Amino acid sequence: MARAALQSKKRIGEGPVAGFRLVPAATVIAAIFVSALPIVVQDGWFPDLGFLTLVAWRLRRADVWPAWWAAPLGLINDAVTGSPLGFSVTVWTFAMLVLDFADRRTIWRDYWIEWVLAAVLIVMDLAAQWQVAAWTGAKLPFITAVPNILISAASFPLLAWLVGSIDRWRFSRR
Repeated sequence: MARAALQSKKRIGEGPVAGFRLVPAATVIAAIFVSALPIVVQDGWFPDLGFLTLVAWRLRRADVWPAWWAAPLGLINDAVTGSPLGFSVTVWTFAMLVLDFADRRTIWRDYWIEWVLAAVLIVMDLAAQWQVAAWTGAKLPFITAVPNILISAASFPLLAWLVGSIDRWRFSRR
């Protein structure tokens, strides 16, 4: 009787709980594919949803994000969105390292600090995109990236709320 009771208990990492560890990465991949929808605009104002979701998840839950996850997720982003191969891998890995550094240097964070940190990372990402575009022959002034920066920074709280809702659902299903 006792042996049957011990065998019926699940071990840590087995069963449906193990799949919930992949929910953050799956939502980043889903956001990457949303960015690949055929939305036709004349100017590049559409935010990089994959990067925003990565930053929102990393600020929400640092414990589920090993730093090496940025490389494969960035590679998927490059392959889906058509960025030069290795661009998102580099920028996303650098962003994860910046967030790790910020975690070590700050004792506490509130909503405003996370928003400013996300805005700095958004500016870094879009400035790097603009610079790579300039290297490949696009002669656009940096002012053309400002609407995308503002829209991305303004949409981050909505994405952070969505990530928080998914995270609460994830833990309620355990």
